[in-house]
Amino acid sequence: MKKALLIALSMIIGAAAYAEVTRHALPNNSTFPISRAVEVTPDTTLIFHSGQVPGPANPDAERGSREYFGDTEAQAMSVFAKFEASFEELGVDFGDVVKMQVFMVGDPTMDGKMDFAGFMRAYTKYFGTEEQPNKPARSAFQIAGLAGGPNMLIEIEAVIARPE
Repeated sequence: MKKALLIALSMIIGAAAYAEVTRHALPNNSTFPISRAVEVTPDTTLIFHSGQVPGPANPDAERGSREYFGDTEAQAMSVFAKFEASFEELGVDFGDVVKMQVFMVGDPTMDGKMDFAGFMRAYTKYFGTEEQPNKPARSAFQIAGLAGGPNMLIEIEAVIARPE
């Protein structure tokens, strides 16, 4: 009896450790690593994480220069590293992200167009992988600029689902 009670209790505690999230895939068996929509249950806490911007790729370079920040891929990797540290403090991880908004400035080396491919090279290391298959609903925008200056090319916001 005690053993059955302990097993039942551990199953309840284990089940309570995850938010109830339903991720709806894109149509036509798309392999693009985002969800068409994400649902969370009312007993889930939503965390609205402020936007993260990149740190310096080369702190020895002239502050604010392209060499200082790096390209879009390097900047996105920096942002995801910052999220990783923040998520750890919050008790969540990339698998708990349900919504993401990505703001990209046009890259001067790409005739002022955003480097979506560079962003995706970083993004696909964190989402839709074998180790972390969850994919958030996501939007990506090209914007005129960020507060960090002309060579800061990306800012990312996230909404995270955590069970109560």
